[in-house]
Amino acid sequence: MELSILLIMLLLFIFLSSAFCLIRIGTSPKAMEGIPGTMGWPIIGESLSFLSDFSSPSGIFSFMNKRQQRYGKVFKSFVLGRYTVFMTGREASKILLTGKDGMVSLNLFYTGQQVLGPNSLLQTNGEAHKRLRRLIAEPLSIDGLKKYFHFINTQAIETLDQWTGKRVLVLEEASSFTLKVIGNMIMSLEPSGEEQERFRANFKIISSSFASMPFKIPGTAFHRGIKARDSMYAMIDSIIAKRRNGEVIQQDFLESLIIKHSKETNTIDNEDNKLNDQQMKDNILTLLVAGHDTTTAALTWLVKFLGENPAVLEQLRVISETLRRATILPWYSRKAAQDFEIDGYNIKKGWSINLDVVSIHHDPETFPDPEKFDPSRFDAPLKTFSYLGFGSGPRMCPGMNLAKLEICIFIHHLVCKYKWRALEKDDSVQPTLVRMPKNKYPIMVEPL
Repeated sequence: MELSILLIMLLLFIFLSSAFCLIRIGTSPKAMEGIPGTMGWPIIGESLSFLSDFSSPSGIFSFMNKRQQRYGKVFKSFVLGRYTVFMTGREASKILLTGKDGMVSLNLFYTGQQVLGPNSLLQTNGEAHKRLRRLIAEPLSIDGLKKYFHFINTQAIETLDQWTGKRVLVLEEASSFTLKVIGNMIMSLEPSGEEQERFRANFKIISSSFASMPFKIPGTAFHRGIKARDSMYAMIDSIIAKRRNGEVIQQDFLESLIIKHSKETNTIDNEDNKLNDQQMKDNILTLLVAGHDTTTAALTWLVKFLGENPAVLEQLRVISETLRRATILPWYSRKAAQDFEIDGYNIKKGWSINLDVVSIHHDPETFPDPEKFDPSRFDAPLKTFSYLGFGSGPRMCPGMNLAKLEICIFIHHLVCKYKWRALEKDDSVQPTLVRMPKNKYPIMVEPL
């Protein structure tokens, strides 16, 4: 096993050991006696096997599948410092993702909560979440995204033009392309230059700290992430100040929020349509984090699956099948906001609940021969909650249309002008929250 994985495990062990007493304040194993499963080893639970399976070719599906075969669709475990109930299936999806009557809330790790800030869309619930989503959704609508088509198209062409005859790490190239697009869409950043480099450097540190160990001391990923977040916020503050002073006028996501905030009327209805500066910054960062990693991973997996399945290159409905087959976000984490029952099991308020999306996407009853990459699965409508590529319910990905637009434009130019071959056969994945190929998927590209 690689040194990096062993280091992660060691840090996890130290953290769990030091936090053991604090963890005891939360849910106790005794309350979960009615739910099948095991809490694993003292203190560390099943965290080691969870992390080991997480970076294997089959990812979290291996961990889930072994326990589902033994315990059923609902089982308990203790992983990553949390007593958790794992569940899968369409009914579980419906209950957990629709969030009926405030039944569940999003369950971010502590480090993610601190990095994103308290005003993030991912940390709000109820009416506050509905309000934020409404204010953010308009610029991300299909009509709102039309003005970015030319920029995205140009960046896709320029990126691919540099691939010809070279060894390319698709994951790195997809990351660079996606950051340029989202940086321009949000605050009109140029695709190159000092400001773009500072933006990219800060973002990469922030992204790597999102699920790090919660040690806020110099030298740790968490501490570096907070400093990079503050640097990013200072950059956004500077841009906001220039916009308000009239030095710069742009038609982008940030400008739409500033205009709403700057309206002079002080009616209750108008106040409800405003975001203060901290809310703007927290949610710009949220969109950056949520919109970059997932789209980057989707593009990389799509290039990989198309390269391995040349027969489907001429088909256009590949995005949904890519998101099903790769399941970029393998589980959705929630916290029970009240007591409820699911599949005959009583879930208590405060419990961590993880919805296993991989098993839903690999259910042979819905997707026959689930390991096969077959875009024709989506020729006919599917049953609700059987496909969760962009989530579902009130927390469905707000940047879904942007992700689809980026992917469609990029893949259009790739498949129409180029051919490629993989340079390595390695199906293992990175041990990160968003599933990405461990080898970054190296390819050799040639023009058609």
